[in-house]
Amino acid sequence: MVEMTLSGVILEPKTKSPIVVLKDEDEQRALLIWVGEPEANAILLAHEGIKTPRPLTHDLFRDALEALAAPIKEVRINDMRESTYFAELELEVAGETRVIDARPSDAIAMALRFGAPIFVAEKVMADSAVPINQNRDEEEEAEQFKKFLENVKPSDFGKFGGQS
Repeated sequence: MVEMTLSGVILEPKTKSPIVVLKDEDEQRALLIWVGEPEANAILLAHEGIKTPRPLTHDLFRDALEALAAPIKEVRINDMRESTYFAELELEVAGETRVIDARPSDAIAMALRFGAPIFVAEKVMADSAVPINQNRDEEEEAEQFKKFLENVKPSDFGKFGGQS
């Protein structure tokens, strides 16, 4: 399992559909999960720490679990079948571990409310993650080239650096 953090929620440019972006600890890979607008809103509210005047569904579920002393210990996105991600919540109930099937969007929204870690199965990452660090090497190379150009002299090029 790979521990992930919420990078944010973006909108797909053409359809304006919300996409949850999870990134690994090394910021090498990202997992993109298309979600509905209500789910994106629930994730963003928790991520930004915004309190609503009345509890929304995920807040109500959190409050119920807390009242039952059944905290969420972690969430796992554990499978992908037919372009659909599958997740589960791991709860602790009376000292016992319980696992509940969940949609990834709901699992992420609940993990944020409980401060629980989000894990993704390595197979899901291998099949679906996208690299997010490719531009860093290009940016570093561009910066080095820029510094080179700032300091280069015609004489640095030997016979080609002479006068024309």
